[in-house]
Amino acid sequence: MAEDQAKLEQSQREKPLSYMAMVITIGFVGGILWSGLAYLAYVFNFTEIRPNVIIEPWTIGAWKDQWLGTVISIILIGIISIGAAVIYYLALRKFSSMYVGLGYGLVLFLLVFLVLNPIFPGIHPFNELTRMTVITSVCIYILYGVFVGYSISYEENEIQRNDKREEEVSS
Repeated sequence: MAEDQAKLEQSQREKPLSYMAMVITIGFVGGILWSGLAYLAYVFNFTEIRPNVIIEPWTIGAWKDQWLGTVISIILIGIISIGAAVIYYLALRKFSSMYVGLGYGLVLFLLVFLVLNPIFPGIHPFNELTRMTVITSVCIYILYGVFVGYSISYEENEIQRNDKREEEVSS
């Protein structure tokens, strides 16, 4: 009877995600969340830039400016965001300050708007963007950086804390 109870699904513990799976999930969710909010900022005229700028250089047809283009763009940004999260994981995961994530978001903003700007015809040159667009975009990138950075750093600190507990228990 006790063995039957132990085998019940309710009594089974769920296996946690591996750390890299967690980083991938954080990156994807962060990309979807913040590009979705960027689209809302576009809808409410806080910015001139739509998430669709990511697919403009590589696609033809009017669909890219419609709802399908927006959905595909947001999902694509989520996929690209996985790479940004993995870079944060590799380079900055040991830092637990939210200011590191803030700086990471600023670096990503500068990379997209200054370095990669010529790739995206839907983004005007930096000096031609409206103040509202720049401020909104900087804020979204900062929030993205803090979200990804703090989430990854939190998981790193939790793993270190659990490892420390296990060492104390086994000693």
